[in-house]
Amino acid sequence: MCNNYKLEVPAAQLAMAFGEPLQYPGGVPNLEPRADIRIGDAAPVVVQGDGGLELRTIQWAWRSPQGRPVFNFRSEGRDFSSSRRCLIPADGFYEFTDPEPGHKRKTKWLFTRADQDWFWIAGVIRDDAFAMLTAEPGPDVAPYHDRQIVTLSQTDGSAWLGDARTSQDREPPQGFLKVTKSYPHP
Repeated sequence: MCNNYKLEVPAAQLAMAFGEPLQYPGGVPNLEPRADIRIGDAAPVVVQGDGGLELRTIQWAWRSPQGRPVFNFRSEGRDFSSSRRCLIPADGFYEFTDPEPGHKRKTKWLFTRADQDWFWIAGVIRDDAFAMLTAEPGPDVAPYHDRQIVTLSQTDGSAWLGDARTSQDREPPQGFLKVTKSYPHP
Protein backbone atom coordinates (compact mmCIF):
# COMPACT_ATOMS: atom_id res chain seq x y z
CA MET A 1 0.00 0.00 0.00
CA CYS A 2 1.10 3.54 -0.60
CA ASN A 3 2.75 4.74 2.59
CA ASN A 4 5.02 7.41 1.12
CA TYR A 5 4.45 10.06 -1.50
CA LYS A 6 6.03 13.29 -2.63
CA LEU A 7 4.95 16.85 -3.32
CA GLU A 8 7.33 19.42 -4.74
CA VAL A 9 4.70 21.65 -6.41
CA PRO A 10 4.12 25.26 -5.24
CA ALA A 11 0.70 26.16 -3.80
CA ALA A 12 0.13 28.70 -6.59
CA GLN A 13 0.43 25.93 -9.19
CA LEU A 14 -2.16 23.82 -7.33
CA ALA A 15 -4.59 26.74 -7.29
CA MET A 16 -4.42 27.06 -11.09
CA ALA A 17 -6.15 23.66 -11.45
CA PHE A 18 -9.48 25.21 -10.46
CA GLY A 19 -11.66 27.85 -12.07
CA GLU A 20 -11.89 29.60 -8.71
CA PRO A 21 -9.26 30.76 -6.23
CA LEU A 22 -8.33 28.58 -3.30
CA GLN A 23 -8.98 29.87 0.20
CA TYR A 24 -6.39 29.46 2.92
CA PRO A 25 -8.12 29.27 6.33
CA GLY A 26 -4.79 29.22 8.18
CA GLY A 27 -3.16 31.86 5.96
CA VAL A 28 -1.32 31.35 2.68
CA PRO A 29 0.80 28.23 3.20
CA ASN A 30 4.48 28.01 2.47
CA LEU A 31 4.60 24.55 0.93
CA GLU A 32 8.14 23.35 1.25
CA PRO A 33 9.13 20.79 -1.41
CA ARG A 34 8.88 17.37 0.23
CA ALA A 35 10.38 14.30 -1.40
CA ASP A 36 9.05 11.89 1.23
CA ILE A 37 5.73 12.45 3.01
CA ARG A 38 5.04 9.60 5.43
CA ILE A 39 2.13 8.26 7.43
CA GLY A 40 1.46 10.55 10.40
CA ASP A 41 2.94 13.64 8.70
CA ALA A 42 0.86 16.78 8.27
CA ALA A 43 0.35 17.47 4.57
CA PRO A 44 -1.77 19.74 2.35
CA VAL A 45 -5.19 18.71 1.05
CA VAL A 46 -7.93 20.56 -0.83
CA VAL A 47 -11.45 20.34 0.60
CA GLN A 48 -14.80 21.91 -0.21
CA GLY A 49 -15.36 24.51 2.50
CA ASP A 50 -18.45 26.60 3.24
CA GLY A 51 -17.16 29.47 1.10
CA GLY A 52 -15.39 27.50 -1.64
CA LEU A 53 -12.31 25.37 -2.10
CA GLU A 54 -9.79 25.46 0.75
CA LEU A 55 -6.18 24.33 1.00
CA ARG A 56 -5.61 22.94 4.49
CA THR A 57 -2.82 21.06 6.20
CA ILE A 58 -3.94 17.98 8.15
CA GLN A 59 -2.46 14.68 9.32
CA TRP A 60 -2.18 11.65 7.06
CA ALA A 61 -3.90 8.70 8.81
CA TRP A 62 -6.52 8.48 11.50
CA ARG A 63 -6.59 5.85 14.24
CA SER A 64 -8.76 2.77 13.83
CA PRO A 65 -10.74 1.49 16.84
CA GLN A 66 -7.85 -0.97 17.35
CA GLY A 67 -5.36 1.92 17.43
CA ARG A 68 -3.69 1.20 14.08
CA PRO A 69 -3.30 4.00 11.54
CA VAL A 70 -5.78 4.05 8.65
CA PHE A 71 -3.81 5.60 5.78
CA ASN A 72 -5.33 3.77 2.77
CA PHE A 73 -9.04 3.10 2.30
CA ARG A 74 -10.56 0.61 -0.19
CA SER A 75 -12.88 2.31 -2.67
CA GLU A 76 -14.63 -0.69 -4.25
CA GLY A 77 -18.28 -1.12 -3.33
CA ARG A 78 -18.39 1.97 -1.11
CA ASP A 79 -20.65 4.99 -1.30
CA PHE A 80 -18.78 8.21 -0.52
CA SER A 81 -21.78 10.53 -0.94
CA SER A 82 -21.87 11.34 2.79
CA SER A 83 -18.09 11.29 3.29
CA ARG A 84 -15.93 14.35 3.65
CA ARG A 85 -13.76 14.09 0.55
CA CYS A 86 -10.40 15.67 -0.19
CA LEU A 87 -7.82 15.98 -2.90
CA ILE A 88 -4.24 15.17 -1.98
CA PRO A 89 -1.77 16.91 -4.28
CA ALA A 90 1.23 14.81 -5.30
CA ASP A 91 3.84 14.54 -7.99
CA GLY A 92 4.75 10.95 -7.18
CA PHE A 93 4.02 8.02 -4.89
CA TYR A 94 6.12 5.08 -3.76
CA GLU A 95 5.65 1.35 -3.53
CA PHE A 96 8.10 -1.14 -2.04
CA THR A 97 9.09 -4.65 -3.11
CA ASP A 98 11.27 -7.31 -1.48
CA PRO A 99 14.98 -6.50 -1.24
CA GLU A 100 17.08 -7.21 -4.29
CA PRO A 101 19.86 -9.80 -3.94
CA GLY A 102 22.73 -8.36 -1.94
CA HIS A 103 20.59 -5.65 -0.30
CA LYS A 104 18.92 -5.64 3.11
CA ARG A 105 16.41 -2.84 2.51
CA LYS A 106 13.30 -3.18 0.38
CA THR A 107 13.41 -1.77 -3.13
CA LYS A 108 11.60 1.57 -3.34
CA TRP A 109 9.81 2.44 -6.61
CA LEU A 110 8.63 5.93 -7.58
CA PHE A 111 5.43 6.23 -9.68
CA THR A 112 4.72 9.47 -11.52
CA ARG A 113 2.09 10.38 -14.12
CA ALA A 114 3.35 10.02 -17.69
CA ASP A 115 1.13 12.87 -18.93
CA GLN A 116 1.38 15.47 -16.13
CA ASP A 117 4.02 16.77 -13.75
CA TRP A 118 1.64 16.46 -10.77
CA PHE A 119 -1.78 14.96 -9.99
CA TRP A 120 -4.42 14.51 -7.29
CA ILE A 121 -4.96 11.48 -5.09
CA ALA A 122 -8.61 10.92 -4.09
CA GLY A 123 -8.98 10.92 -0.32
CA VAL A 124 -11.45 10.96 2.54
CA ILE A 125 -11.25 12.80 5.87
CA ARG A 126 -12.19 11.49 9.29
CA ASP A 127 -11.23 12.85 12.71
CA ASP A 128 -9.26 15.73 11.13
CA ALA A 129 -7.00 13.31 9.25
CA PHE A 130 -7.01 11.94 5.71
CA ALA A 131 -6.63 8.55 4.05
CA MET A 132 -5.99 7.76 0.38
CA LEU A 133 -8.50 5.76 -1.62
CA THR A 134 -7.22 2.57 -3.22
CA ALA A 135 -8.47 0.31 -6.00
CA GLU A 136 -7.35 -2.73 -7.96
CA PRO A 137 -3.97 -1.99 -9.54
CA GLY A 138 -3.59 -0.95 -13.16
CA PRO A 139 -1.00 -2.63 -15.38
CA ASP A 140 1.78 -0.23 -14.34
CA VAL A 141 1.43 -0.92 -10.59
CA ALA A 142 0.36 -4.60 -10.66
CA PRO A 143 3.93 -5.95 -10.97
CA TYR A 144 4.83 -4.09 -7.76
CA HIS A 145 1.72 -4.20 -5.57
CA ASP A 146 -1.79 -5.70 -5.36
CA ARG A 147 -3.46 -2.29 -4.69
CA GLN A 148 -3.15 1.16 -6.22
CA ILE A 149 -4.08 4.61 -5.00
CA VAL A 150 -6.82 6.40 -6.95
CA THR A 151 -5.11 9.11 -8.99
CA LEU A 152 -6.96 11.95 -10.71
CA SER A 153 -5.69 14.38 -13.32
CA GLN A 154 -5.18 18.04 -12.44
CA THR A 155 -8.50 18.90 -14.12
CA ASP A 156 -10.55 16.03 -12.60
CA GLY A 157 -10.16 17.12 -8.98
CA SER A 158 -13.32 19.20 -8.75
CA ALA A 159 -15.42 16.25 -9.91
CA TRP A 160 -14.22 14.11 -6.98
CA LEU A 161 -15.03 16.83 -4.46
CA GLY A 162 -18.58 17.13 -5.77
CA ASP A 163 -19.37 13.62 -7.07
CA ALA A 164 -20.48 10.60 -5.00
CA ARG A 165 -18.48 8.13 -7.12
CA THR A 166 -14.85 7.17 -6.53
CA SER A 167 -13.77 8.41 -9.97
CA GLN A 168 -11.97 5.09 -10.46
CA ASP A 169 -14.46 3.68 -12.95
CA ARG A 170 -11.91 2.14 -15.25
CA GLU A 171 -8.47 0.64 -15.06
CA PRO A 172 -5.77 3.09 -16.17
CA PRO A 173 -4.08 2.09 -19.45
CA GLN A 174 -0.57 0.65 -19.73
CA GLY A 175 1.96 3.50 -19.69
CA PHE A 176 -0.30 5.79 -17.62
CA LEU A 177 2.38 5.87 -14.91
CA LYS A 178 6.16 6.06 -15.21
CA VAL A 179 8.09 3.81 -12.82
CA THR A 180 11.59 4.65 -11.56
CA LYS A 181 13.70 2.73 -9.07
CA SER A 182 14.31 5.03 -6.13
CA TYR A 183 16.23 2.69 -3.80
CA PRO A 184 18.56 0.86 -3.75
CA HIS A 185 20.47 3.01 -6.17
CA PRO A 186 21.91 1.16 -9.19
